[in-house]
Amino acid sequence: MAQYDDEKIIVYRSYRKAIGEFAVKNQYFGGPFSLERMTWIKPNFLWMMYRNGWGTKEGQEYVLAIHLKMDAFRKYLENAVYSSYNDRLGISREEWQDEVQASSARLQWDPDHDPFGAKQERRAIQIGLRNDLIKSFAREDLILIEDISELVKEQHQFVLNDTLDQLMLPEEKPLLFDDEVLNNKLRLK
Repeated sequence: MAQYDDEKIIVYRSYRKAIGEFAVKNQYFGGPFSLERMTWIKPNFLWMMYRNGWGTKEGQEYVLAIHLKMDAFRKYLENAVYSSYNDRLGISREEWQDEVQASSARLQWDPDHDPFGAKQERRAIQIGLRNDLIKSFAREDLILIEDISELVKEQHQFVLNDTLDQLMLPEEKPLLFDDEVLNNKLRLK
């Protein structure tokens, strides 16, 4: 599930205040943001809320909606290697380990979550970026970086009060591409 069109996709990240403020002010990732470590992006809003505790976990209070160029997001997926090995990959464990070492992107599917954090049957993807891809993510792949921390806090109150009829969530749809090779790699069909 993701909020996207042909031109862009919105992914989510949570950071400590210094990283978030720098990114929103400058519209790129720099300053205290490290280009030397992998960063994981999540196109599914509720998965991000599960992961960051609706912005309440330490170091994850600054919630960003990052508008990325769709071409860049596709590039991440096309170059990604699954973060864990299984026989369906069609390669040996050793080949997979070599691919992981050489890759600048990892992908993994996790259970999606409802607003309360309960696991759902549908899956949510997250993509880890490093090396050349984290560098392009940090600057040229960006369209807009929005601080949605206050919105997240407001919406969390509806969850805490069990008034989900007032909860506002992004309009997300299943992530599918017009590229069968990519859809097969991602096991979308």
